[in-house]
Amino acid sequence: MTRRIPIVSTIVVAIAVAAMIGLGAWQLFDRLPKKEAFLAQLAANPAKPAIAFPSGDDDRLLFRRVHGDCVRVRSQQLTGAGNSGYRLIAWCARSNGAGAAMPIQLGTTRDPKFVGEWQGGAVTGYLSHAPSSQSLIGSLFHHRAQRLMIVADTPPLGLAANGAPDLDTVPNNHLAYAVQWFLFAGIASVIYGLALVWRRPRR
Repeated sequence: MTRRIPIVSTIVVAIAVAAMIGLGAWQLFDRLPKKEAFLAQLAANPAKPAIAFPSGDDDRLLFRRVHGDCVRVRSQQLTGAGNSGYRLIAWCARSNGAGAAMPIQLGTTRDPKFVGEWQGGAVTGYLSHAPSSQSLIGSLFHHRAQRLMIVADTPPLGLAANGAPDLDTVPNNHLAYAVQWFLFAGIASVIYGLALVWRRPRR
């Protein structure tokens, strides 16, 4: 006797597979072109005229040439910089006295106990992202714009120079995400198909 295909479970699996295919298509045909256009804009930013340090956190300004005036250094911190060791970031009061502190990456060092003596002043450089204290899990449930900071052209005494703008630091994983969703859909279909074959009574 041949068993009938279970209708409810088949519908559930079909909906799940369709959702996975939809997510893959969304990554491939929507998210990927938008990210590629965004990266093209960032690649052109270093050649544009310099701007004053912005009051907002607009990612479209990444790698733009920028200038700012550090009236007073509020605090300094060392954070990891990969192969360069550590980067020293100063949090500065702005010339107009308004808004949050302006972060400036002054330079890099391999000394984990380095204490900077920079007292502020005019700074030129390019815009990058400031270090974020938000955890990976926290970012999944509450997304917030990452703060912009100045990466200084000229390091103070005792620090090595910062690296040049690097487009590779901006992730573009949408093609990989699309492939993953399509693979999930294919695997789910194969597993369910094998399950249907296995449940048939043997003669």
